[in-house]
Amino acid sequence: MPDIRRQLTVAFAGVLGMGSLLLPAHAEENRWGFGSDVGLTAGTVNGKVFNLGFNLDYYPDRNFSFGPMMQLTPTGNLFQFSFAGVGKYHLRLDNGITIVPFTGIGLIHNSLDRGTGLGRIDRSDTSWYIPIGISLEYQVSYNVALSSTVIVNLHDIDLAPSLAEKDKTSVALLFGFRWGP
Repeated sequence: MPDIRRQLTVAFAGVLGMGSLLLPAHAEENRWGFGSDVGLTAGTVNGKVFNLGFNLDYYPDRNFSFGPMMQLTPTGNLFQFSFAGVGKYHLRLDNGITIVPFTGIGLIHNSLDRGTGLGRIDRSDTSWYIPIGISLEYQVSYNVALSSTVIVNLHDIDLAPSLAEKDKTSVALLFGFRWGP
């Protein structure tokens, strides 16, 4: 099963990556934006893990956007997938820096497969999910920005009886690119 997850993850990341190459050409006329990130998430049921982030934004106004945000942890013993609808406010400063606070609500799924024998853990759970975060973006060109994002993830993952404690929060630090109007 882990090989299938890896193959699906690579295929999904490839499709999103190809979409990110095509989207910037039409972002301004369609009022759509796209972002992709890579980083770490700390405080998960498996400690600190590698994380991929993707978001799609619709801009009804240059200073406000909303759309889906996804975080994916495809490696190691933990497979974690979170998806949320997010609203963002874009505070654009005169020096090319944009501060973007955001929040949303969605679902998170965790699947932990660790160890062998009697102490083996093979559990999964799905929970509600509330991401609260802030991005700092630096405009490289008119519609491309470099970004740094911190997200506090609130959720209620319960992998009992394998793990006695519930996982209620995690913190993600991501770096990436944004394309938008």
